[in-house]
Amino acid sequence: MQIFKLDSEEGKAFLQRLIHRFEALPKEYEKAVLEIISEVKEKGDLALIEYTRRFDCPDFRLEDLTVPEKEIEASYAKVDPEILEAIRLAVKNVRHFHEKQREHSWFETRPNGTLSGQIVRPVERAGLYVPGGKRGETPLVSTVIMGAIPAKVAGVERLVMVSPPTQEGKLHPALLVAAKEAGVDEIYRVGSAWAIAALALGTNTVPKVDVICGPGNIYVTMAKKIFMGEVGIDMIAGPSEILILADQSAQPAWLAADLLSQAEHDPMATAVLLTDSPKLAKKTLKEVEKQIKKLPRREIAARALQDRGGILVVENIFQALSLANEIAPEHLELCVNDPWALIPYVKHAGAVFLGHHTPEAIGDYIAGPNHILPTIGCARYAQALGVQNFLKKISLVSYSPEALNEEGAAVIRLAELEGLEAHARSVKIRMEES
Repeated sequence: MQIFKLDSEEGKAFLQRLIHRFEALPKEYEKAVLEIISEVKEKGDLALIEYTRRFDCPDFRLEDLTVPEKEIEASYAKVDPEILEAIRLAVKNVRHFHEKQREHSWFETRPNGTLSGQIVRPVERAGLYVPGGKRGETPLVSTVIMGAIPAKVAGVERLVMVSPPTQEGKLHPALLVAAKEAGVDEIYRVGSAWAIAALALGTNTVPKVDVICGPGNIYVTMAKKIFMGEVGIDMIAGPSEILILADQSAQPAWLAADLLSQAEHDPMATAVLLTDSPKLAKKTLKEVEKQIKKLPRREIAARALQDRGGILVVENIFQALSLANEIAPEHLELCVNDPWALIPYVKHAGAVFLGHHTPEAIGDYIAGPNHILPTIGCARYAQALGVQNFLKKISLVSYSPEALNEEGAAVIRLAELEGLEAHARSVKIRMEES
């Protein structure tokens, strides 16, 4: 990890790489995923079993696909009570936040007898993909909570979760508990691109859904991209990223810990600090070098920091904020003396964390806002996963005879201008006979 000055050639080059970090999914993966999709389309459950045996569990059987209710209930006894308490706190906070996102149907009338409005309806079925973690030993319970709760708050009737099994053909008990607490209706032990294909196409066991959400590896992401349009998806996500703005009031050890919290995710993660204090930059770098040695995932973090991380020294915090808007990060930390003074100027970020006592990690688990966020600069136009991802808005229109006679002539003129005589005629015929 290096320190750059913004006015140096190296600093300018680093900033440009950061701003233009969007990368299309590599084409070489598309062929493999299309082959997987073809197999699932042709063989259904049999393809799911074959792929799961090959990549996850050698002895996997058809009856292992579905997680029975009794196994879910039994998982509670296998989860530490303090973990259960933490899951329930997260569920409570995340549900409270997403309930504020509820939308309602509406309509309005005008004096001439026209009515227009909007019906808000949830999709009927949604699929949630939950990555397996390290051989199933690191259950991503936060992903379950963040994906399931907005769907259930939206009113989705049938929420289906898929996750790859361990080598023994199981799912971690904490995953099952989190799913139950968050309102998941069905759970299937299946992962990767074949799980996405099963959700998008449907098999004898796994139901076809209307929307698929949740993060995954490049095969999962490619499958979601291929099915986009046939089903709804949350987003095409890239590696995790954090951008920290810090002034001299920040603690170097805390900044280093926050940078490493994202770097440990993935070798392609982005972790960057912008500061107006050269002294803080040097101290933070020393802390990174000190703390990384203690991390179990230090090799991953080191690769991420070396390839995509950096500390950029700028003239002042407002210049840093301007750069942050250009970068449009997934996570933006404002580790400054008065973070609230900067909020009016924040234009593009997936989520913002204010002040020295609000590390990004708290947003990953229990704060309430969703942690499934736009990455690779997509925060310029996209937003966090939320209730809106599971809703449809249906337009309502009603005209009285009087209203049609009043406004129909305008429709006729516009339709004839566009050369659509049948459109015009559909209005004329009513006006002539009323």
